[in-house]
Amino acid sequence: MTFLGLLIVVAALVVGAAVIADNTGEAELTAFGEAVPGVSSVWQVFAAGAVVALVLMLGATLALAGIRRAVRLRRELQELRDEHKESIQTLELEKRRLEHELAIARRNAAASRPVEAAVRQP
Repeated sequence: MTFLGLLIVVAALVVGAAVIADNTGEAELTAFGEAVPGVSSVWQVFAAGAVVALVLMLGATLALAGIRRAVRLRRELQELRDEHKESIQTLELEKRRLEHELAIARRNAAASRPVEAAVRQP
């Protein structure tokens, strides 16, 4: 995949160089109704278009990277929420089990005290 991408980039550069070399005629570039200064030939118009395309690609790449980052962070946050919920449930179950064991231990202690008191009195 990387090789194919590099091959396409090289092909685009070769085609761009050929267009620039073969188009030396005069041209005028206007933007927003105003003539762009310093652009007077076809190859300069092509080069300006290539620059605009590069800026567009850079902006699209940054936007896509931001979207990917936001999706990744959202996914990680959801996973952390799920883990937190599971740990709370586990702790609640452990608390109930320990409360139950404590209640049993207190009942056993209360039941054994009268016997101990009766044994000590004589």
